[in-house]
Amino acid sequence: MRAVVQRVARASVTVDGEVTGQIDVGLLVLVGAGHGDSIQEADVLAEKLVGLRIFPDDQGRMNLSVAEVGGGILVVSQFTLYGDARKGRRPSFVAAAPPEIAEPLVERVIAGIREAGIATASGRFGAAMEVELLNDGPVTLVLEVVEGKLV
Repeated sequence: MRAVVQRVARASVTVDGEVTGQIDVGLLVLVGAGHGDSIQEADVLAEKLVGLRIFPDDQGRMNLSVAEVGGGILVVSQFTLYGDARKGRRPSFVAAAPPEIAEPLVERVIAGIREAGIATASGRFGAAMEVELLNDGPVTLVLEVVEGKLV
C-alpha cells in the first residue's frame, strides 16, 4: 500500500457538494492499494500513521504523534498513487488493485486508526472527490508498505 501523508491545520473532502469528512489539526492521508496488498499491509500502515511523530513539541522538533496533539486523520482513497507515467503521456494504472480488493483494504486502514482512538474521517471510495487542505509546515511524507514491512 502507498500513502501520501500531509500534516494539516485543517482538511476536508467533498463529494457531490456534500462534505463527507473533515478534520482540524491532524493528517490528510491519500491511500492507494496495489496488487498483492493484504490486510497485513493495511494494519501496518494504520499503525504507522497513528504513531508517526511529525508534530512539533515545545522546542519545535517533530516529536509528537497525532494522538499526542489531539488531532484527527482524514483518509482519502486514491488509486492514482499507483500510476506509472514512465512511458507515453498518459499514466497506466495497472499496478493499482481493483476496487473489490482496494476498498476493503482502505476501510481496514480507517478501522485500524479508529481502533487506536483517533478521530477519523474519510472520503467516499470510487467517487470524484474535492479535497481541500491547509498544509502545516509543509510536512509531506510518502509511505509504502510491501509484504508487511515499511520500505
